[in-house]
Amino acid sequence: MNAPVRDVDVVVVGGGVAGLAGALVLARARRSVLVVDEGRPRNAPAEGVHGLLGSEGVAPGELLERGRAEVASYGGVVASGRVVSVERAGSGFRVGCEDGSVVVARRLLVTTGLVDELPDIAGLAEHWGSGVLHCPYCHGWEVRDEPVAVVADGPVAVHAGLLWRQWTDRVTVFADPDRDMGPQGREKLLARGVTVVDTPVRAVESDDRGVSGVRTRDGAVVAVRAVVVPTFMRARAGLLTDLGVAVSEQRMGEHVMGTHVEVDAMGATSVPGVWAAGNVTSLSEQVIGSAAAGNRAGAAINADLVMAEAQSALDRAH
Repeated sequence: MNAPVRDVDVVVVGGGVAGLAGALVLARARRSVLVVDEGRPRNAPAEGVHGLLGSEGVAPGELLERGRAEVASYGGVVASGRVVSVERAGSGFRVGCEDGSVVVARRLLVTTGLVDELPDIAGLAEHWGSGVLHCPYCHGWEVRDEPVAVVADGPVAVHAGLLWRQWTDRVTVFADPDRDMGPQGREKLLARGVTVVDTPVRAVESDDRGVSGVRTRDGAVVAVRAVVVPTFMRARAGLLTDLGVAVSEQRMGEHVMGTHVEVDAMGATSVPGVWAAGNVTSLSEQVIGSAAAGNRAGAAINADLVMAEAQSALDRAH
């Protein structure tokens, strides 16, 4: 941010699709809105965004460029920077940025997303988002009919193996034999033609095309073109916890998928004046869902401000 913005209706922390969608609604509602974007979108390594009706396959960076331009066209401001502190200031908030600027906002929308924490396996991080994958709805079509390795344990291995089997019949699950797959888990995988290897993976192999295989703990190399791993999805919720918003674990059965912030259907947190949307609240949300959540939160914030302004006008009249 080149210059401080001293007073706005809403500060949006995070300039991904959730934040930009919220900002667009607010700007169109004639609210002064500032988006502070650190520039670390979760899907940056991906070649394209999928499942987004009307923009199928658009590059993540291009989608954000469009969104920023749309927000700006209605008077909203999108600034590069990092919010380092948020504190209550009367009924609003005092927002401090890394460059020293301070913004006073009546309401706050936090769309800071999450961090995918990968298992400690050599080669995973280098191919994350291209040959190392997580979501079949984001990447399944691109590796259809290819050999795919699922590196997971317990019931999560069963869930992932069966899910990816929809896109290819060449799925191999590499699992720790000491981890129980749950009732009939192994049997279900085998019944669907999924190969199960009871040897953990220690490294991802690659060639000039990308991922080429996985190397198991016993030294064997199995040729694959994609590796599926469940990540631990940790919400970027530090600013919210500073305000007193609780962070909870999100589970799939007994498996802890990660952490998230609980909100109501419109994105309101437990702290008055603070909304959140996108992956910081819902770990498995895709781009289209995050944009919808940001849209709802923006509308809710505007409605909240409308009611507050009506009450203030009534109080003055009396």
